[in-house]
Amino acid sequence: QVQLVESGGGLVQAGGSLRLSCAASGRTFSSYAMGWFRQAPGKEREFVAAITRIYVTSYADSVKGRFTISRDNPNMMLYLQMNSLKPEDTAVYYCAAGRSLPAVDYWGQGIQVTVSS
Repeated sequence: QVQLVESGGGLVQAGGSLRLSCAASGRTFSSYAMGWFRQAPGKEREFVAAITRIYVTSYADSVKGRFTISRDNPNMMLYLQMNSLKPEDTAVYYCAAGRSLPAVDYWGQGIQVTVSS
């Protein structure tokens, strides 16, 4: 069992930056691939970024070059550095863990990110 709690969301102007954090608890954090997903109002939840157990990263085309995912296994933390934010990045962002993403085994509760134009 893995519990995930996001923090770091909020309101930012277009062009600004935010850093999301996800604190994990439970066993075997390092054995999971970790990722970020987001869901905008009226839209389906979509993949944003992922990082494997061996630190291989992948990104959605819409965020490539602007967002950076990272993990700290000893401290059981996942991060998403978001730069050059756009209004279309506005969404609830979810931390996720899975043996093989995009298949998710555990979700965080989500955190709001709002980018104003």
